[in-house]
Amino acid sequence: MKKLGFFAVLFVFLLAFPGMGSAAEASTHIYLDGKELNLSSANQVQEVNGSVMIPIRVVMEELGFNVSWENKTGTVTIKNADTLIKLVVGKKTATVNGTTAIVPVAPYLKGDTSMIPLRFISEQMGMKVNWDHTTKSVQLITPRSDSGNTSQTDALISGISYSDNRLIIAASGKVTPNVFKMTGPDRIVIDVPHARFDNTFPAGVLDSNQMGSIQINGYPDVSQVRFSLYSTNPSTVRIVLDLNYAKNYELVNAGDGLIILDLNKGSSTPVTPPGTSGKKLVVLDAGHGGTDPGAISIKGRREKDFNLAVVLKVEALLKNNKNIDLVLTRSGDTYPTLSDRVKIAEKLKADIFISVHANAGAAAATGVETYYTRNSSLQLANVMHKYLVKASGLTDRKVRYASLHVTRETTMPAVLLECGYLSNTKDEALLYTETFQNKVAEGIVAGIKEYLKVQ
Repeated sequence: MKKLGFFAVLFVFLLAFPGMGSAAEASTHIYLDGKELNLSSANQVQEVNGSVMIPIRVVMEELGFNVSWENKTGTVTIKNADTLIKLVVGKKTATVNGTTAIVPVAPYLKGDTSMIPLRFISEQMGMKVNWDHTTKSVQLITPRSDSGNTSQTDALISGISYSDNRLIIAASGKVTPNVFKMTGPDRIVIDVPHARFDNTFPAGVLDSNQMGSIQINGYPDVSQVRFSLYSTNPSTVRIVLDLNYAKNYELVNAGDGLIILDLNKGSSTPVTPPGTSGKKLVVLDAGHGGTDPGAISIKGRREKDFNLAVVLKVEALLKNNKNIDLVLTRSGDTYPTLSDRVKIAEKLKADIFISVHANAGAAAATGVETYYTRNSSLQLANVMHKYLVKASGLTDRKVRYASLHVTRETTMPAVLLECGYLSNTKDEALLYTETFQNKVAEGIVAGIKEYLKVQ
């Protein structure tokens, strides 16, 4: 969606449910694209029943769109070029372009300001939304506009990941890479002409010179992946695999926006894309990443680090499994967009999709939850949650429905695991230990094997 589309959906809750009072947090801050918004004493961030709530009015005042209100039915309608939203006051459902969206915690009125759950904004709208529990600050980051001095025909490189000894590059459309080897030292070079980095590619990964790298651990062939905007005429993205020794490769490029460079087989043997060799294909997603840290714990630790640590442990456990192909949406501190994560799973025709997260909310909130959106995902949710509860030893907060982007837009069974609360002292103390992460990883592997009926 465009920028107004995101916030039009947010405004739908302006006249939402009354009555859920809670003491306001002092000295809270809201930043919209880095600019701090002026908060009155009535417009402070709150925590209600385990959910962080933010006021909508301060965000709405920065934007403009068409809004109509029907007093008789209590219906508010918001419309812009590509989005039509309707909400009936007193109900926990909204419709977005005719599709029902569930509000996990009912928004409410505080004075003349509507309060809405932060996670709903983050997952439903596709924005990056960061909550810092320590400073009581919210960062709202909208999609950045394309630069006016670049070619509109350039393909956009939006994600780079390395897992199962495969490099995966996500692009906005059909590209024709030029791949070659170099020696002294050994490396494989992928040049993607008429391409540039998407504006969603995190600034924390790309430096001011449009250069970045990912350190690779656990694979003896490769030490790191480097990438840069190699040329501006024509705009060319260069990606380099630094090898520890000479290595053959196979390139898979079906023209669907995914480029796979596979180092598992020599060039004399045709390589098959992940999941096409009779194995079950699992796409595993470490939530957040790059400049999106996710939730910030009470000790200042970042959710994205926990998510990636668990996912890499799952990868290590399944590395040599004869029945399962595993693909990661990210293997380092990068930020594939929510759409890219879905694209990877869809293009590879994954059997299941699992996204790993940690939660945040009120200080008293504790435990694990598993979210699903479509009925076809419920069985997977039940199996994965059973093992998550057992492995974590934390409070069972049950399997729950939510309309989240990665579980809604995928077509295979898909779930999102919340492995504990970073805002809870006891949960946080466990989440960043090797013992806890190993147990959760083992639980995820056990759930995958039971659901897919493989060993």
